[in-house]
Amino acid sequence: MSEHQGHRKRLRQRFLQGGEKAIPDYELVELLLFGVIPRGDVKPLAKKLLQECGGLSGLLQADIEKLKAITGVGEAIIVALKTVHEAASRLVREEANTQLTLHSCQAVVDYCRARMSHLTIEQFRLLFLDQKNKIIADEIQQQGTINRTPIFPREVVKRTLELGATSLIMVHNHPSGDPTPSQADIDITRKVMKAAQELEIHVLDHLIIGRFGHTSLREKRLI
Repeated sequence: MSEHQGHRKRLRQRFLQGGEKAIPDYELVELLLFGVIPRGDVKPLAKKLLQECGGLSGLLQADIEKLKAITGVGEAIIVALKTVHEAASRLVREEANTQLTLHSCQAVVDYCRARMSHLTIEQFRLLFLDQKNKIIADEIQQQGTINRTPIFPREVVKRTLELGATSLIMVHNHPSGDPTPSQADIDITRKVMKAAQELEIHVLDHLIIGRFGHTSLREKRLI
């Protein structure tokens, strides 16, 4: 058995024997790469991926073009990383569906942070909910800077009616990392709320996601 094969076997055994919570992020990435690169030392690549993307969360959320630009990364690695990210996001979404209430939306925040906290462009999403406050759809309304790409309240209301939703949560991220709402964020939220109110659609909140935190306009009493 070669040195690298021995390292792979020991790391797998340590992981399976209960060490999964103690291993560092680069070894977790190594384990993922083992399934894609059958032989050789993948530790340098694992560390490089984390460094280039700013950590594990940034790696899993990195866009495909960014990953392609990293030497040593091919389609198989990209698919593996994106599969893990999608599985994690769906898990958090399921938890959001079981935990969401009108008075506690931490599960929704966790879900949105898993999806958006490391995006390098601004993204505006809508979470559509049914009468029991279960998420029935999560849709990207648009991408780009909200200040430059207007959000039309009538389109938001129209889509809500098409899905048969009774309420919605507006979400967007600030690529700068600072989740402080701008006046434009507040204004567009109030416009959507006004349009939705006429059709008895409830806008539960507008969440702004930053790299290290979030802001709820509802909690801040800005809407």
